[in-house]
Amino acid sequence: MKAFEKYLAVWVALCMGAGILLSRTIPGLGEAIDSWQVRGISIPIGICLFLMMYPALLNLQLGELKKLRANPKPILLSLVSNWIIAPLIGAGLARLFLKGNEQLTVAVILLVSSPCTAMVLVWGRLARGNQEQNVVNTSLNTLTMMVFYVPLVGLLTGLQGIPVDRGLLLISAVVFIGLPLVAGIVSKRLLVHARGEDWFEHVYRHAVEKVAIAALLTTLLVLFSLNGSVLLANFDLLLLVSAPLLLGFFIVVGYNLLVTRAAGLAYREAIITVLIGSSSHFEIAIATAVAMYGVGSVAALGTTMGLFWEVPIMLGLVALGKALGRKGFWRGERYIPEAAETIALTAPAE
Repeated sequence: MKAFEKYLAVWVALCMGAGILLSRTIPGLGEAIDSWQVRGISIPIGICLFLMMYPALLNLQLGELKKLRANPKPILLSLVSNWIIAPLIGAGLARLFLKGNEQLTVAVILLVSSPCTAMVLVWGRLARGNQEQNVVNTSLNTLTMMVFYVPLVGLLTGLQGIPVDRGLLLISAVVFIGLPLVAGIVSKRLLVHARGEDWFEHVYRHAVEKVAIAALLTTLLVLFSLNGSVLLANFDLLLLVSAPLLLGFFIVVGYNLLVTRAAGLAYREAIITVLIGSSSHFEIAIATAVAMYGVGSVAALGTTMGLFWEVPIMLGLVALGKALGRKGFWRGERYIPEAAETIALTAPAE
């Protein structure tokens, strides 16, 4: 990973701080940005969110899904964690910590109901996990999000008695998942046909990934410039939403570590399962929160805290996974840093 991406958590924090500073030093900036709307949807945020989502959906490889039959166990474990364990734990913790604060509760539910399809490819490379499994799993997550995301968010918010506009929720899914997905499929097919697979993978994909990171940081800058005054007046809200997010991360990570060990997975498969099963698709969560509640909403700020915490936690999880791999926590293969690869060694007897 390049130095810029390695310190993404630092740039995220700096953009949040810069946004708050701009809101305090340039009066009317937030109102000016927020005025660029079409039917309540912010044009700058909409463009940035599309640019954030599009590169992630270039990862969809339908042809890889046939490999599920070869070794389905790791991917099934990820699906259970993404669509059952993480959402139930997140919704339960939101009810415990955020009762009475509907927008923050919805922010947590949006985060835990959206499995990651992009950054886990980076985390998987860092951890030297099974990247073939990673591609299959992220492709499957992309497809399952189209089916499960809206019903799951509707169910979890309904169980907590929080009314949400399910029509708007569906529109958000279509606009921020469906359209980038179609754009990704069509553009990939056309570009590969015109320039070849190698150019697409090593030139075009790398270029749009840089655009996605720039769009992510721009989104944070805009969100916090719009919400600077509200944030400073209610800083306790971000601390409050951090409690269920952080506790939820630790519980889900612990669950995934234990279940991959119990399932007898080797390091390269186990670490990918843990990373995917413990992460969320913060881009779609932010996009949905903005569409449902507005750019200047508490819900939008709440979802950005998911991004703020997830980046350092995932980097920490990569380091933890390598350490556990060296100690033979999982069966079969161990992670050997000196060789920069995993080799087959038998774990110590338990």
